[in-house]
Amino acid sequence: MFSCKYQWRVMRSPAVDTVIFDLGNVLIRWNPRNLFSKMFGTDEAAMEHFLATVCHTEWNEQQDRGRSWEDATAEAIKRSPAHEPYIRAYFDRWEETLGGALEASVRTLQQLHDMDIRLLALTNWSHETFGIAEARFPFLALFEGIVVSGRERLVKPDPAIYKLIIDRYQVRPATTVFIDDSLPNVHAAALEGIHAIHFQGAEGMRAQLRALGIPLPADSADSA
Repeated sequence: MFSCKYQWRVMRSPAVDTVIFDLGNVLIRWNPRNLFSKMFGTDEAAMEHFLATVCHTEWNEQQDRGRSWEDATAEAIKRSPAHEPYIRAYFDRWEETLGGALEASVRTLQQLHDMDIRLLALTNWSHETFGIAEARFPFLALFEGIVVSGRERLVKPDPAIYKLIIDRYQVRPATTVFIDDSLPNVHAAALEGIHAIHFQGAEGMRAQLRALGIPLPADSADSA
């Protein structure tokens, strides 16, 4: 929900003309468990141990920052050679970490596009795997531009990546909304003067976009 600070800005801000979306778990479901639950089967504890200690979040974030998957795989195998088949599968079967689209969010994206709202995306994502998502999810073509962290070697919530998208696309923060499922990323955008929405579901996102003055039409997500 908006804080009081954000409510003050909503009531006194110019009309919103640009929306910047995060992608993972805002428009596209992603979870490494989609893959590794197949590999570990019923041994959920072993899977969680692997994801917490071998191919953990910090390890994966280095690929988002631009490290090659070849280097990442070699580093993890050196640390945990017993897990080599699982480590190699992370990249070789990476597409299986993807779920489907979050359909209510995608409908909102399409509605914004139909209203001539400018659409951009800012995502923490490896440059080596992003093409898989582009091929699988045609709605990504609705974006005027997509900033992929792995290409830039910058990740959210580093202020530099927000400044990059602002400068590259001549974004006006006062008329721009940023949507992300990570609170640190949302707070970092707000510090750049951008209206920021913490994504916790399409219904709440749509309500907050309306509060910012975007007249979204009714959608099934509004009563979900």
